[in-house]
Amino acid sequence: MARHLITSALPYINGIKHLGNMVGSMLPADVYSRYLRQRGHDVLYICATDEHGTPAELAAKEQGLPVAEFCAQAHDAQKAVYDGFALAFDYFGRSSSPENREITQHFARKLNENGFIEERAIRQVYSPADGRFLPDRYVEGTCPHCGYDKARGDQCENCTRVLDPTDLINPRSAISGSTDLEVRETKHLFLLQSKLQHEVEAWVARHEADWPQLASSIARKWLTEGLHDRAITRDLDWGVPVPADTWPELAAEGKVFYVWFDAPIEYIGATKEWADQDPDSRDWKSWWYEADDTVRYTEFMAKDNVPFHTVMFPATELGVREPWKKVDYVKAFNWLTYYGGKFSTSQKRGVFTDQALAILPADYWRYFLIANAPESDDASFTWEHFTATVNKDLADTLGNFVNRVLSFSRKRFGEEVPAGGEPGEAERKLGEEIARLLAEYEEHMEALQFRKAAAALRALWSAGNSYLEEKAPWLEIKTDKEGAALTLRTAMNLIHLYAVVSEPLIPASSAAMRGAFALPDDTAAWVTADEAKALDSVPAGTPFTVPPVLFAKLTDEDLETYKERFGGTED
Repeated sequence: MARHLITSALPYINGIKHLGNMVGSMLPADVYSRYLRQRGHDVLYICATDEHGTPAELAAKEQGLPVAEFCAQAHDAQKAVYDGFALAFDYFGRSSSPENREITQHFARKLNENGFIEERAIRQVYSPADGRFLPDRYVEGTCPHCGYDKARGDQCENCTRVLDPTDLINPRSAISGSTDLEVRETKHLFLLQSKLQHEVEAWVARHEADWPQLASSIARKWLTEGLHDRAITRDLDWGVPVPADTWPELAAEGKVFYVWFDAPIEYIGATKEWADQDPDSRDWKSWWYEADDTVRYTEFMAKDNVPFHTVMFPATELGVREPWKKVDYVKAFNWLTYYGGKFSTSQKRGVFTDQALAILPADYWRYFLIANAPESDDASFTWEHFTATVNKDLADTLGNFVNRVLSFSRKRFGEEVPAGGEPGEAERKLGEEIARLLAEYEEHMEALQFRKAAAALRALWSAGNSYLEEKAPWLEIKTDKEGAALTLRTAMNLIHLYAVVSEPLIPASSAAMRGAFALPDDTAAWVTADEAKALDSVPAGTPFTVPPVLFAKLTDEDLETYKERFGGTED
């Protein structure tokens, strides 16, 4: 059985991320990792903060902190939010680590040895007002392709075209706003991607049929337009330094590698960070080096990151001429918008992950985001939709089922699972239906179809409610106490099943459901089809408690409060 290596897009160090970042990479990666672990696979889920580049320098300057101190604090702040969302990383590293520096410099040296790096004199934007060369993303202007007036010098976030600063119309410094810009000569290292075009095309051709259309179409678009040689160094004080043993002149000038060169390598670097914590039992290279036949590598990211991971980083890995593991499956997502518009930190528009946790527990957000993941198209977050989903699916369908089954059974039969009679036709039909729906849920999870998986899970919950309504134990008990006991015992077994199979989406609530039953040997990681049909994992006589309400219904007053606080109108 292949081991599963899973990575999600590295969150940039500058600021807490919004819900779109969460659903576009880290959360589905976590859901999939949890599912695979429950199915008995060996899983390594790696992520890290992306800490290099000018934005980190500027943010540190604004706060009056050394950039290293700023990044350390920002890393801890982000990690606290991700812990709050119950993201079960095996390791959450930092791209500024010594491990990433070492491996990035190794990659650069090997690319140079193999003839894929070239030193070139170029003319670069210089801002006299700022007294510095401006890195690409700190030149802003109008995109020549789509007319977006806040395009950056490296990429237009509106149309996703890769740019050079000199492509921009009416360029200005993003630091000072000065339009008094000059073009001066300086030297940089270039990765000769053009020489790797055919190799990357062949590699993509071997994989794209298996990828989602979004990922394959973006990769193919880039390849059709042709790979261009790209500068991979910048004039910054913060970053992985160019190694002096290979490029002494550039090292003396303080050149560092471009963040988009070292950031993908951090997946390897973070794995080494993980292994370095316990070197006697962890082998980082076995996940990344000569691992094509033993590791299945899945990446999760939003569409704006797809080109870098389907074309640019594979080009880097191919050019190194060493057997580094390349991605097998790219799960790409469209964007989550806020009432049809973009989330905006500066305009205080939309919900950011720390704010979300301050309002409601993580499971509310985890379920809603996965059930509405922007897989086939962009999706719009609205408070109306969020409220309706929480109330209908979580509070009414799952939470109410759990509460009324356990509360009624405790009231009429005490605090142990009642025995009742032998299962009948209704229980047989229920078991068959549960096994069918569970197989459907598994199929969608295996295929990384998250919206469909959430719908199948919701159908599992609904099947329990349908059974309960059919048997109506609150009426049954008046004429057939043993029959009512059987109904409640069966329903309690459903609760336990829900606890096990819902864990990838709502781990805290699943733990509460599972913890309701005092089962001394409850080691079930998953539920087989036969177990789903039998529904007997919680035997009669098992002590149980009624947990607190799993999901509180949201009121119209809550809805209006959220809309007033965060904005809630269509663009």
